[in-house]
Formats: sequence, structure tokens, C-alpha cells
Amino acid sequence: MKVSADDIVFSATAPNAIPNGQAFQLVYSVNSSAKDLRIPEIQDFDIIAGPFQSKSSSTQIINGSITSSTTVRFTYTLLPKGEGTFSIPPATIVVDKQKYSSNALTIKVLPAEEESQSQQNNTQQQNQGQVSQSQSITNENLFLRTIVSRSKVYEQEVVLVTYKIYTRVDLVNITNVKFPDFKGFLMQEIDLPKDKQFSLENYNGKNYNTITLRQVLLYPQRSGKIDIEKMTCDAIVRLRNTSSRPRSIFDDFFDSYQEVQKPLVAPSKTIEVDALPTNKPASFTGAVGVLKMTSSISQKEMSVNEPVTIKLKISGNGNLKLIKAPEIRFPSDFEVYEPKVENSFTNTTSGVSGSKTIEYLAIPRFGGTYTIPSIKFSYFDVNEKKYVTLSTEEYVLNVQKSEGESSGEQSVVINNFSNKENVKMLGSDIRHIYTSKIDVKPSKRLYFGSFLFWLSYILPLIVVIFVFLFFRKLAIENANVALVRNKKANKIARKRLRQAEKFLKENKKEEFYNEILKALWGYLCDKLAIPQSELNKDNLEIELQKQNLSPEIINSFIALLNECEFAQYAFGESLQDRDKLFEETTKIIMLLEENIKK
Repeated sequence: MKVSADDIVFSATAPNAIPNGQAFQLVYSVNSSAKDLRIPEIQDFDIIAGPFQSKSSSTQIINGSITSSTTVRFTYTLLPKGEGTFSIPPATIVVDKQKYSSNALTIKVLPAEEESQSQQNNTQQQNQGQVSQSQSITNENLFLRTIVSRSKVYEQEVVLVTYKIYTRVDLVNITNVKFPDFKGFLMQEIDLPKDKQFSLENYNGKNYNTITLRQVLLYPQRSGKIDIEKMTCDAIVRLRNTSSRPRSIFDDFFDSYQEVQKPLVAPSKTIEVDALPTNKPASFTGAVGVLKMTSSISQKEMSVNEPVTIKLKISGNGNLKLIKAPEIRFPSDFEVYEPKVENSFTNTTSGVSGSKTIEYLAIPRFGGTYTIPSIKFSYFDVNEKKYVTLSTEEYVLNVQKSEGESSGEQSVVINNFSNKENVKMLGSDIRHIYTSKIDVKPSKRLYFGSFLFWLSYILPLIVVIFVFLFFRKLAIENANVALVRNKKANKIARKRLRQAEKFLKENKKEEFYNEILKALWGYLCDKLAIPQSELNKDNLEIELQKQNLSPEIINSFIALLNECEFAQYAFGESLQDRDKLFEETTKIIMLLEENIKK
């Protein structure tokens, strides 16, 4: 069966790493009959044999359908000239008069081991049939390592932790693996291949087969010394049974093996975490890394009641998942909605990289020229070891007046800070003149000067005064934005908790924690009339102390915030943990509502 041009695969394979002085095979394979193989100039390796060509074919019959395949291999034996990392460029081959190129290869040549005299003696004993000391499992030929990218960082600066096993024996399995809980860190997992393969690595002058068991990114949540606890597992090693009797030629065909279990421990590590500098900008909300920010606006010319969107994109490498949306100060004549956030993150060995895109939607309710000031966003740059403030451009919007405004009519806008509605006076109905015959009858008693006469004057007057005083008080309260936010704080928090409960039942982890955090932070922002950009953990305790709250309530609220932010991205977090966190959030908001003065 002939292979189509689109199905031709021409590839090159070789070991990723080899010791210096050890020969290896470079194999080029193609899934069709081919000719005119041309390999590149290989400067860093000597070709000591080859090419040796081999061909294999296979035929399958499935449900009466016959399929066949052919593979042609060209094998070279190479010997490295020295240590280092070297590249082999692609080769070319011709199949049915069409040229194809293989992949390039990168090979790392490790230092050769210097065998000691005792090792040479062991080798001689093994060749003579004696018990080989290399068959014993020691901490030198099988061990675990905890590798940290850095041992001293700032708060929220990433630390890469790698757990790797090193072996010079026949390792067949790993069981009872127990990793630490990473307390004090926000942890992000790095995806590793499910089908793990050994790779060669030189460590302390010896070459080992290694496997990376796990890689995680850790973001310290507090300053001071934080311990990463030890990791443990059991290694299953296959050893060949040896005896002291002389070996015969038949022993090579009847070797027996046994599996031995050895417990391994990866040592604990201590990370020294420095607190962030105290000269924090007003727009700093905890972002750490290397970041940049861009912004765009949907339009600058619009009509009344026509929406405008500002898109803000924060990208780079850092604790992107913890970044809060910066505040945009829209004019008071704009109706503003909750921002929409889209995350695009990738966990790499250098940290969490990607972007956070935030869309702000607002609707102008009156015509005129408005200015949206520059958006400020500050973060701590881990490379420059200082705070950096990013700014966007200032936007000037021209909003054309509606027909109602130009004719003198006004739209009445009611803002209740949760659900905003636009209420307009459309006009009064016209009552038609009654044209039928009216039957007029004289009154039997005099109404003028009676009790009902005076009551009809006094009662409306009392009602007018009462209504005037009521609406005057309501207008004064509505003019006090802080008071309105204070009154609405508990209502909005309960609404967000109901939404969080919905996400809890639907097992939507990320949405649940987002609503819980919005309920906690939003409640304090509204209750204490503090802009969200100015409320962070640094001044949270001070603001709560001003309300004469007990230290127990303050500490409980701060601990709940920390627990929520940590659990949001914690590994192994369960549905029961979320249910407990929901109950604690409901209780602390009720407790604050009872104790914070109006």
C-alpha cells in the first residue's frame, strides 16, 4: 500500500544525554521506501560506524480490510568529541522524487565518571562471579532531592520546587508518595508528562538516571522563614540474585531477580521571605512580578444611553491570579457595571505567565464632554527590587445630548448601587371633556363653613407637610453617598452570598471563591465608605479598630480572608472545605453588621 505525500514521516532519534566517551546510535527512520539520504555535517561527534540500513514491513487484516506499512531505518554510531550541549541539524531524504527534512536534535554530553580503584576491583569481582557491591542499595546510588530555584525571596515572589529521584540501580516502581502541604504558600502545579521517562544527569561527578516526580510554583504569603516539609516515598528496586559459587555459561539464561523496597526521603527546605518595602504606592494592591499594562476604549464619540467599554490588559509573569481589578473613576453621570475579567494563564518553570483582561462597561446618561482620568496600577518588580507604577492614557469622551435633553425634558436616574434603572417621565394622560347632559341638583345642606369644609383644607396641608419632610430627609440621605453605601452593604453582601451558594451547589470552585471574596471586600468597602483601591490588608486592621471592634472579630475576619485567598488555588481543597468557608463568611458578615456603628 502506497503512502500519500501528506502521511510521510521522516524523523531522527538519539539519546538526550550521554556520558563523554560513550558511543551512541543516531537513527533516521521513514515510513516509506526512500533513497538519497543526506545527513548534515556533524562537527561535534565522530561517526565510527554506519550507515546501516534496515527495512521492516507489517500487514494487518481487520474486517476484510488489508493495511500494510513499511519502515526504513538508517543507523549511525557516533562518539562525542567533548563535553557540552550540541545540536545535529536536520537531514534530508527523497521519497517519490519529493524531498523531506527530519527534525533537529539536541544532545547533552555529560562528564565521564572517574572510576576509583575500589570500583574497578568490584567490576573484576563481578566478572569472576563474586558478590557485587554495586548490587547493594545505598544512599549514593538511590536518593531523592528537593531542588528550590531560590532560598531567599520577597513576599509573593515565585519559588520553583522540583522533586527528583536519582538512581544507578534498576528502579521499577515508586509507591506511597507523600508530598508536603506547602503551608504558608500559594501553590500552582506544573503539568508534567504522564508517561515519565528516565533522563541522564551528572550530579556530584556521577551520572544518574533521573525522573522528575513533581514541580510546583510557590508564592509565599507572609514574611519570615517558611519551612517546606520533607517528601517521602518507597522505591521498588529489582536486584539480580548472585551467589559465590563459580558461574557457568548456563547461568546467563537462568538468572533470577528479587524486588527490594527502600524508603526514601527528600529533605525539607527553608525559604527566607523578606517583607515588601514599606513605601507602597496608593495603587498597589499586592501584585508582584514583571508586568506591563495596556488599555483601549471602544469609542470616544457617542450618544446618551450608548455604552462605552474600556478594556485593560495586565500581562507578564507574576502572581497574576491574585491581581485585583484597578479602579476606574468614571464621571458621576455614568452608570457603571461590574467589570468582566478574563484570565489566560500558563504555569511554567519561571512562574505563572499570561494575561488578565478586564472590561469596564459604563453608560452615559447625560450629554456633554467627560474626562476619564488615567488608570494607575502599581506592582513590585522582582528584577529591579522596587515598586513600579503603570499608567494608561487619559480618555476624553464627547456624549451628544438626546432629544429629550435639548427640549428641556430631563431623565430621572435612580442609583441604588446594586441594580440601576433609568426612569423617565413620559408625560401625563389627557382627559377628554364630558359632553353628555349633566343633571344638577341643589344641595340640601350648606357645605361652606362646615366641619368637612375645614377638614378638606387642613388634611391635605398636613399630608403635604409630611410628604415634604419625608422626601427632604430622603434627598439628604441620598445625597450622602457614604450613608447609602452603608445601608446597602449588608443587602449586597447577602446577594453575593446567595450567588456563592449557587456556585457551591454547582461545584464551580473558581466562581465560588470569587463571589466569597467580593462579598467580604465589597461589604467593608460599602460599610466603611472606603474605595476598594485603598482597602488592603495593611490598613484593614486600622479601619476596623476605628469602629471599636474587639480584637477577636478583627483577627477572625483577617484570618478568613487569608484562608479564602489561600484555598482559592490550594491543592487538594474539597467541597466540605468550601461549605465550611461559606458558613464562616456568613457568620462574620452578620457579626460585623451587628457591631459596626451606623
